[in-house]
Amino acid sequence: MKTSVLLASALSLVATAPTNTALTAEDIKAIEPVTESCAGRGGDFTKECRTAAQAAGPISHSFSKYRINSVGEQAALVALMLFESGSFTYDKNHFPAPGRPGQGTRNMQSPEFNFEYAKDLYGEETALAANATGPEAVLKLVNGNDADSFGSAAWFLSTQCKDPIKQGLASESQAGWSAYLTECIGTTDVPERDTIWTKTLEILKPDGCA
Repeated sequence: MKTSVLLASALSLVATAPTNTALTAEDIKAIEPVTESCAGRGGDFTKECRTAAQAAGPISHSFSKYRINSVGEQAALVALMLFESGSFTYDKNHFPAPGRPGQGTRNMQSPEFNFEYAKDLYGEETALAANATGPEAVLKLVNGNDADSFGSAAWFLSTQCKDPIKQGLASESQAGWSAYLTECIGTTDVPERDTIWTKTLEILKPDGCA
């Protein structure tokens, strides 16, 4: 009940929520300095790693493509991807080894949603053909370029989360962030996630320090 009241209160602020469209490499490095380089990161999977410079453009493109305009929503997506991918180190689920087949992209999307994402990107026929081979083939399809791999988080928010969740994120409230994780992503809101989200929101706000 307490969370619902806080979320409802936060929604009244959405109309004045700040908007932004361009994410820069400097923004990402200010949030997570390790993204400046992929040197020494990823171990056997180092080819999956992307730097802030490589990630900024595809993420910004996804914001435009899926109309993710508020700073609150953008911060949530960046924070989610940084957490799930190990600061853009991985684009597949590897842990615990050997990982879950077919789970990946930068928000570590489940195989079921990767199939839906593939249909939106490449059409049902192409997605079905890949799916007939198995979930790894579908993941390979949606991980085929950085625009697709970094675009899945924005696609998921745009197509799978209900409007109150989006509005909650736009309000930049803790309640909105928590509801996004628990009610739409289907995961637990833990302090480690909150730390990244808080820092991301701080940097992406118009008066941020990046």
